[in-house]
Amino acid sequence: MEIAGFVVLVLFLAFVTLGVVATVKTVRAARRGVARASAQARRAIEDTQLKARRYTTTGPAGQVAQLRLDLRTAIDSTFRALEHDPSLTEAAGLMARLNDHARTLDRELALLEREPDRARLAALLPDLSTRAHRITHSADSLRWAAQDRAHQFASDDLTALRHQIDIESAALRHWESAAPPKLSPTAE
Repeated sequence: MEIAGFVVLVLFLAFVTLGVVATVKTVRAARRGVARASAQARRAIEDTQLKARRYTTTGPAGQVAQLRLDLRTAIDSTFRALEHDPSLTEAAGLMARLNDHARTLDRELALLEREPDRARLAALLPDLSTRAHRITHSADSLRWAAQDRAHQFASDDLTALRHQIDIESAALRHWESAAPPKLSPTAE
């Protein structure tokens, strides 16, 4: 009887432990989901605000908003292009490094966006614009190379597939490869 009670107690403790572990994992997953959703919402709001500032703010502040939008668009587009091909790990690593530079520049631009001294902002803008264009061009270059690679692989695969289909079609029509019977001169 004591052994049965001990087994029931161990089973009860095991189920309670499993329940606690499952609950903790569920809560952590929910927190990650909420954090991810709130980050995406925050990013969407920032992008909308940047688009509005680009059109409503004139001068250097409007140019800063445009630089931030261009930077974000190039980085996001390149990440989306690279995520579809798992064999591009080296390119993805380079893109992660480039993204670090883009984030740094984006933070600088965000601080300068609210700079009250327009003359200082105008003086800093050429250097910031050059950095943004270098990052944007690098991201574009990676994205275009990934797109060209995907296009080339698709084209090569389609060519090979077409060749295989031609061979199979010829094999299925094996009777056509025999010479056609000649008509006798009297039948003409």
